[in-house]
Amino acid sequence: MLGTLVGEAGTRVSALQPRSGELERASAASRVPPAFADAFATDRVAVIAEIKRRSPSKGALNASLAAETQAGRFELGGARAVSVLTESSRFGGSLDDLRHARSGCTLPLLRKDFLIDPLQLMEARLFGASAVLLIARALPPQTLSALAQLARELSLEPLVEIRDERELDAALDAGAMFIGVNSRNLETLVVDPKIFQSLIPRIPADRIAIAESGLGTVADVRAVADLGADAVLVGSALSLAGDPTDALRMMTGVERRGRG
Repeated sequence: MLGTLVGEAGTRVSALQPRSGELERASAASRVPPAFADAFATDRVAVIAEIKRRSPSKGALNASLAAETQAGRFELGGARAVSVLTESSRFGGSLDDLRHARSGCTLPLLRKDFLIDPLQLMEARLFGASAVLLIARALPPQTLSALAQLARELSLEPLVEIRDERELDAALDAGAMFIGVNSRNLETLVVDPKIFQSLIPRIPADRIAIAESGLGTVADVRAVADLGADAVLVGSALSLAGDPTDALRMMTGVERRGRG
């Protein structure tokens, strides 16, 4: 699955190449986004709420979801940041969702996609993102470091996603201050909460540790807080919730425990 999605991302990048100069100029001239780091200036476990219409593991979640409205609901519910899935073929997202989310809230936005090329980072900046997801498993270490450095030059924070100790080392070598631990195997789509237990305590205390996948209740948030998570990223549970604002409020009061 991951290899297919990365390959499709490469095809989209190729289509962007003729517009590379235009994209570089436009992104450089765009408004500076809200600081992603501000989302974590709290003694509570920060909730990053995700705009997500469907997923490869669960199929359709909320096909009619409107990004601008959902982002506003998330802000009312106490989310500290909003993740926007912009991948189209498996997740039903688009860059327009990023733009609409920017109109719907004042929170920092994370572009979540299969990002492999500088042009995709420029797109993220142009459409209002404060941060970009870089998946360590999808990128050679040198490319990961180069993209992380470029992101910072573009006033974007790289959130580096990992699933094992080797990838944690690569994230640290890339200078990542924001490290996401994904309990879902992107090849098999199986969720394994033991990944949280293995990796979150190993993340240095001066970095922000974010638990991703399989989270949807306040009990889930407390469990990863006990391991030292500073934040959680919640997607499917909020897409399926009848009232995402109330669902979020249930998850936003958990105290951070720290690591080490």
